[in-house]
Amino acid sequence: MASDYGNVAAELEAASRLRAAQFFVTQRPWLDLYGVNVRPVAPFGSASSKPVVDPALIHRSLPDELIFEIFSKMTPYTLGRAACVCRKWRYTIRNPVFWRNACLKAWQVTGVAENYKILQSKYDGSWRRMWLLRPRVRTDGLYVSRNTYIRAGVAEWKITKPVHIVCYYRYLRFYPSGRFLYKNSSQKVKDVAKCMNIRASKGDCVFGGHYTLSEDKVEAAFLYPGLRPTVWRIRLRLRGTTAGANNRMDLLALVTSGVNDSEVTGPDEDILGVVEGWQEDETHNPDVPAITHKRGLTPFVFVPFEEVETSVLNLPVERMDYYVPG
Repeated sequence: MASDYGNVAAELEAASRLRAAQFFVTQRPWLDLYGVNVRPVAPFGSASSKPVVDPALIHRSLPDELIFEIFSKMTPYTLGRAACVCRKWRYTIRNPVFWRNACLKAWQVTGVAENYKILQSKYDGSWRRMWLLRPRVRTDGLYVSRNTYIRAGVAEWKITKPVHIVCYYRYLRFYPSGRFLYKNSSQKVKDVAKCMNIRASKGDCVFGGHYTLSEDKVEAAFLYPGLRPTVWRIRLRLRGTTAGANNRMDLLALVTSGVNDSEVTGPDEDILGVVEGWQEDETHNPDVPAITHKRGLTPFVFVPFEEVETSVLNLPVERMDYYVPG
């Protein structure tokens, strides 16, 4: 009987202490200096309105405003990983501020006003849903297309009919501003990633142009420099292996055709605007016929910059015979 009374008294005392605790006891000297007390609040998105005291050491040691600042520096894909750590981080990362900034940066070519219209008409005002469901080109890595073909070799010694498997890659890197880079090379992705930037030299054979995105279709073009200007045009379709991944591009058409000298002023010109509306077999220079390429049209696979060193695309040809982009 006495033990039951003692348990009830302890519970009443603990409940009274909880009711009296109106502020966090925090290790924040810059707040204690001004006598500022921080009230415990529920995480963002929580249905509960009651004060929450998080027992985790990182949350008791690191202020909420610093955690928010750290999250604001992360990429959206890193935020997705961080949301799996704990419930508080998941609620915090659901804050629309993170996803609004990511969406406006990803579709900056569309314009702020048009992005807000699309947000309300198609995605019920949810920036996070817009990020997951609206097609977009990724700018945090390279799109890589691995292509192979068989070439007959020269008969030597006992080998009478030798053949060689030739492997080459098409590389694409996109920028939010509407520009892109292209490189066709036999080099591995870990070597090409070092030179795929705007400051690449002519020796790197990296060509730059402009692209447009309409729904899930991407159209891009650039101008080959030389005595006979040649336009390289490509049409792609975006897709993803999971929602919001956008990690695959199907190559729909690849065309090279000629252009008049009077139509272009230099390699930095927006050649995509010049060839807009052209047919696939159209050329404006009789010396450079329009060619629709039928080989080397395997899908592009996205490789983030942090994975270029460990990607399977770095494996030698003999270990990649059955590689399927998916």
